[in-house]
Amino acid sequence: MGGAKLALGLERISQPGTTTIVVNVGDDFEHLGLRICPDIDTVLYTLGNLSDQERGWGRAEESWNFIENA
Repeated sequence: MGGAKLALGLERISQPGTTTIVVNVGDDFEHLGLRICPDIDTVLYTLGNLSDQERGWGRAEESWNFIENA
């Protein structure tokens, strides 16, 4: 979450459209045929004001319903 918070701070103080964010893909993996990109997800959720502040990762109010069907 630290990198995502840094990206958010840089985005807030920069001119619109001038920030480039490079995100780690070393932890990406495939699960049940889906590509999982935890660091990219965390940055996107943080910049979109959708991140779960309590856990420090994932989306706020995530339902996790997909696991029931796996």
